Amino acid sequence: MTIKKAAVIGAGVMGSGIAAHFANAGIPVMLLDIVPPGAAERSAINNAAAERSVIAKGAVERLLKTEPAAFMHKRNAKLVTPGNIEDDLGLLGDCDWIVEAVLENPELKRGLYARIETARKDGSIVSSNTSTIPLHALTEGLPERFARDFLVTHFFNPPRYMRLMEIVTGPKTRGDAVAAITEFCDLRLGKGVVRCKDTPGFIANRIGTLWVQSSIHAAIELGLTVEEADAVMGRPFGIPKTGIFGLVDLVGIDLMPHVARSMQVNLPKSDLFHSVPAVMPLVEKMIAAGLTGRKGKGGFYRVTRQGDARIRETMDLATGEYRPTKEAALASLAEGARNPAALLAHPDRGGAFIRRALGRTLAYAASLVPEITDDIASVDEAMRLGYNWKFGPFELIDRIGADRLAGLLKAEGEAVPPLLALAAGRSFYREEGGILQQLMPDGSYAPVRRAPGVLLLADVKRRSKPLAHNGSASLWDIGDGVTCLEFHSKMNTFDPNLLTMVETAVKRTADGFKGLVIYNEAGNFSAGANLGLILFGANIAIWSQLEEMIAMGQRVYKTLKYAPFPVVGAPMGLALGGGCEILLHSSAIQAHAESYIGLVETGVGVIPGWGGCGELLLRHTVNEKRPRGPMPPIAATFETIAMAKVSKSAEEARDLMVLRPGDGITMNRDRLLADAKAKALELARDYHPPSRPEFHLPGPSARLGLGLVVGDLVRQGKATPYDVVVSDGLAEVLSGGDTDITETISEEAMLVLERRVFMSLLRRPETLARLEHMLDTGKPLRN
Repeated sequence: MTIKKAAVIGAGVMGSGIAAHFANAGIPVMLLDIVPPGAAERSAINNAAAERSVIAKGAVERLLKTEPAAFMHKRNAKLVTPGNIEDDLGLLGDCDWIVEAVLENPELKRGLYARIETARKDGSIVSSNTSTIPLHALTEGLPERFARDFLVTHFFNPPRYMRLMEIVTGPKTRGDAVAAITEFCDLRLGKGVVRCKDTPGFIANRIGTLWVQSSIHAAIELGLTVEEADAVMGRPFGIPKTGIFGLVDLVGIDLMPHVARSMQVNLPKSDLFHSVPAVMPLVEKMIAAGLTGRKGKGGFYRVTRQGDARIRETMDLATGEYRPTKEAALASLAEGARNPAALLAHPDRGGAFIRRALGRTLAYAASLVPEITDDIASVDEAMRLGYNWKFGPFELIDRIGADRLAGLLKAEGEAVPPLLALAAGRSFYREEGGILQQLMPDGSYAPVRRAPGVLLLADVKRRSKPLAHNGSASLWDIGDGVTCLEFHSKMNTFDPNLLTMVETAVKRTADGFKGLVIYNEAGNFSAGANLGLILFGANIAIWSQLEEMIAMGQRVYKTLKYAPFPVVGAPMGLALGGGCEILLHSSAIQAHAESYIGLVETGVGVIPGWGGCGELLLRHTVNEKRPRGPMPPIAATFETIAMAKVSKSAEEARDLMVLRPGDGITMNRDRLLADAKAKALELARDYHPPSRPEFHLPGPSARLGLGLVVGDLVRQGKATPYDVVVSDGLAEVLSGGDTDITETISEEAMLVLERRVFMSLLRRPETLARLEHMLDTGKPLRN
């Protein structure tokens, strides 16, 4: 079965976000909600059907303003058709998948399903986005035809960005429906699909809700500050830097009691969840006061203004009053920053908090297998993708030590789950013959299964050694005659070591391989050049060495561009500055949908120095849709670089001309390497390196015209004095310097011009101030 059209019923935050993500996948989608009270009278007066669909229509309008953006490109909104369930229910007959995303009320949902059943076509699939209600309670009393086509598809919010998709099926759910939804969610929506058993909260929220409730209760009871709790619960354990209180502010404090009460109602009294209070007086007081987190007047954190200053404040858990945010200072935090086991065992309040909150959560996770799912890998996947944990519960236990955790639980008077006891003297994961294996509930080990077609570099690395390696990058053989260049410097920034490995990758790949993929499995592809190295060199005035590093980057990137085999850049996350430039020099790009790509050098007072100016200009020059004449491609390139534009998705990178028409986009990041490898093999069948271009540029007249544009921006307050200096250097490069439209400029001459301007800007104190500010704050200095 193929999903060609979808419908979402319920245009709240979650439902509208799901509809937007269907549109991101290129699927037309109906978004339906109720007809609001009074709309019938208004529509009769105004003769406007839109009045009756105002809830769904308003939801689409809000989606276009949402940050972070719900749509990967604004044009995707055209694929969402708003409507209402009174007038438009009959349109469900054209839909292959109908998602219900209304309030968490079983009776309300069942009543809606009865109406859907009368309108849908044979074989269409219906699913609920419920997060707490078991499937069997949803299908109670409904016909068998409906039960065969029904399942739970639990998206996480926001649907575009959160990768987890929990799927729950019933005894009557037909297998081909499950297969169709699983494949669609994987390939088209980019989800990590985890099969769950039909139990309350499924996997992620069953564990995550206990974690949240235990953490807040323990912090209050032990007298920790919000900052202390978030610091010890965050990075030491691979949990997002928001920690627990920052996460609750982000999700919405008002959701906590609803989810907790639902879990208490549905879980047996013997469940550990009942040991933690579902209602906390401080939380109830905050909700009553509208302190529901970021969407409200504040939460455990808030930002206030005093004049032009923004003051970050934190709630005192003892008094419920706000005070200025302060740095967390705990002995356990200092000692356990790089050793989670030490933090967990520490005698101070931080250690006690972690034992009571996280220790209990890990034990709870171990007690739930095989009740909620058959294997531990599914639990870890759910918590990584649903809560953004770097390590799942069982991966964390392996880092701590199963024996050590069991001992700590006993000391705290907590029960040791049988599965945790089973891991004593062993680990939950092991490698055997280059294969990752997991401990099963019967005590045996079984391979961790990958979905068909998934290729992970982590698996390649388990079973092989690199072809070449240094401290910043490695080269791997990923099979079928394709190599993979992996960056692993800090933030994957470029330094001489990494550039050397790019050069090595070209030489080794040319010796008997068909193609090269540039890819890594870090959170971000590359943050660009190592700014700390550049600033250090500038501060001690080693200008010749810095210029050699720029020349080396130019040489290496051109070597990559003109290699005798195809090079496929495969970014995900940030690809900035030099990370963007290496993509511009690749034969093709296969980008993950969530790739944020751009040439951002002007933000630190320089211009792209490794051929990025010329490569982007070439893309605009050959763009068949551009207006005729020499200035349009120059002006478009100038605007993109001068304004340091960064795409908010791979689709937007097409607008910036970073991705060309033949470049591909992969929705599921686990499939990116396989897709990039396939593209390299496809190109290798009849590959010829590109010919070296020549530029025809207007020279000083174009530079003057671009300068006038920047002058207008300064007068409007949209550009700073130093922006003028940097953009003038950029204009000199893009206009060709002292040339004329009748002359030709070689690629090498463009590189010389680019390097000269880069170095002249680097010597200026304003640029050094921008570099220092970026390294200190992570934000550009507007000097």
